[in-house]
Amino acid sequence: MGIQLRTLVQRLDAACAAVEALTEATTRHFERHPDSEIITSFPGLAAVSGARLLAEIGDDRSRFADARGLKAYAGASPVTRASGKRTVVMHRQIKNNRLASVGSFWTLVAIQTSPGARGHFDRRRTSGDWSRQAQRHLFGKLLGQLHTCLRTRQAYDELRAFPLASAIAA
Repeated sequence: MGIQLRTLVQRLDAACAAVEALTEATTRHFERHPDSEIITSFPGLAAVSGARLLAEIGDDRSRFADARGLKAYAGASPVTRASGKRTVVMHRQIKNNRLASVGSFWTLVAIQTSPGARGHFDRRRTSGDWSRQAQRHLFGKLLGQLHTCLRTRQAYDELRAFPLASAIAA
């Protein structure tokens, strides 16, 4: 049993060392990208999550004509289905799951670090959204801001992204 445990611990140490090396290489390569400063200016995005986001959306400026296309690709925009007198609004099932996964982590950290994101999330919750719905809406808002910032080559500005929250705080 002791030999088995030692072998398992050695495997775990090797996996941890591999993760650290991969994180270091990812960070190093991402920081050389021209969009890295813009992406990491957003609340909740660091080097690894920013690199993952960039890998999923790509760096081709003409890939998404507008922010709506990016939101739909990420699964952050709702789908409205209408039939007769009945209309149903639901979340998008077909999406880039890896990008949606980044969005979940991004919004959780943004809610904790950004007063504007927190205010937006809280307003959505008090209006009747479930937590996941409010997160998805915040993700869509942040993606729209990211699309604009990447197009105009400007860093994220909390006051422009969430003007209502900054007016309430003042």
